[in-house]
Amino acid sequence: MDSPSILFVNRVFPPDKGATGRCVSDLAGRMAAMGWRVTVVADGCGPSDAPPGVSVRRTGGDAPRDERAVPRDPRLTARGYLAGALRLIQRALRLPRHDVVVTMTDPPLLGCAGPLIAARHGAASLHWSQDVFPALLPVLGIHLPEPLMRMTERASVRALRRHDAVVAIGRCMAGRLAAAGVPAERITVLPNWPDPRIRPVPRADNPFRREHDLGGRFTVAYSGNMGLAHPMDPLLDAAALLARSDPAIAILLIGEGRRRAAVAEAVERRGLTNVRLLPLQPPDRLAESLSAADLHLATMDPRAEGLLVPSKVAGALAAGRPCLFLGPAGSDAAAMLEGCGQRLAPDDVAGLAAAIRRYAGDPLLRAAHGARALTVASAWDATAAARRFAVLAETLRQTKLRGASVLRGRSLPHA
Repeated sequence: MDSPSILFVNRVFPPDKGATGRCVSDLAGRMAAMGWRVTVVADGCGPSDAPPGVSVRRTGGDAPRDERAVPRDPRLTARGYLAGALRLIQRALRLPRHDVVVTMTDPPLLGCAGPLIAARHGAASLHWSQDVFPALLPVLGIHLPEPLMRMTERASVRALRRHDAVVAIGRCMAGRLAAAGVPAERITVLPNWPDPRIRPVPRADNPFRREHDLGGRFTVAYSGNMGLAHPMDPLLDAAALLARSDPAIAILLIGEGRRRAAVAEAVERRGLTNVRLLPLQPPDRLAESLSAADLHLATMDPRAEGLLVPSKVAGALAAGRPCLFLGPAGSDAAAMLEGCGQRLAPDDVAGLAAAIRRYAGDPLLRAAHGARALTVASAWDATAAARRFAVLAETLRQTKLRGASVLRGRSLPHA
């Protein structure tokens, strides 16, 4: 009997930068170990860091850009996204048959082609929603004319309704999709998980702290994308307060993104000597860089609630560190911080500075919240996610074989 087969379609795949590519790689390798025949279609023409048993087919197009590194001219963005999507679709249509076809949201609206690709393969169609487009586009600085926006939204919902199942990475996202018109019974909640390479590194033995001469200073870090969905001004305003009251506290801003240049300019203009900007760290240094901080920060534009789930929170918890989150109270990120951090209003600068001082002055609190963070992070890892994803894919495959078209959804545990 032939092995069950699954095809993932996504713009990036390691060594390309981008969390979606890493998630695909994590699942693909584990599903291949379970006996699935796994193929990934990704953009670009370079080599791929494919796990054993995973076949990666590149489109031969231009090298993928960094995830969400949106050009300032939205016309260039739209053309680039469309060209990349067409390359991915054409490559996927030419492949041998697979039992399940999985489309993602990089590039945006790729899921609109999922039913077409699945029909070509005679396969079940599964959309894995990492972000909700086109609703997220304005938050990312892309403003379509209103008639085009409405048309695109209708097309997206129609396409999602044609999928056999839709995976949302948070309960808020599932609610948003259902409210838009996607049948709730077809939506499964399957949260993202921390990068498996992240682990706690003892403070005294951390080479990252030594390299950056942090010594015994209490260290706060923001690590990840400095994109338009992640406001940075409140962090800089809190840093200015701490520069006057607690100058020994070190603040690291680690990463890239559309806001980084403006952040660097603001740090220099305001003379924030307690703030250091560092480049995005390579994957093999994530454990060291995340563990170098005593406390982590994450932000999310309130308009993005239900449209994305920031991965920074899960990464911080996997390093055994508490996290402060400036974002919506009802978001999935806020729910993760029970007993291992604190949610603050997005503009609560004084509250953020006070919370940082509280953690800096209370090592017992840091230890307790760090231990709780590890417990939360370990409850949902890549292996658990792969098992649940494989069960869903197999159910879809069997349903397709029986000639049925509707799968009743199920809610999976939150991270």
